[in-house]
Amino acid sequence: MRDMTEVLRRFEAHAADEDRKATHEVYGESFEDAAFAFIERWRPGADENGEIQVQLTDCESGERQCFRLDLDSGVSGSCD
Repeated sequence: MRDMTEVLRRFEAHAADEDRKATHEVYGESFEDAAFAFIERWRPGADENGEIQVQLTDCESGERQCFRLDLDSGVSGSCD
């Protein structure tokens, strides 16, 4: 359960290999948290390595980041 003092930020997210028309609104404490919220709700298809790349935009600041999420291990990292 989330601590009520935590502030959730609003993000726009889509799988990096999908068109921006497939963008959805998600909330999270961080970019990484929002990336996991996105895949839990919309379950985009993974690549041949079992990974999903999620492109996120912070709706308040406009900052963009991309996260690579390994569905088997739960490990995440930058798309770099």
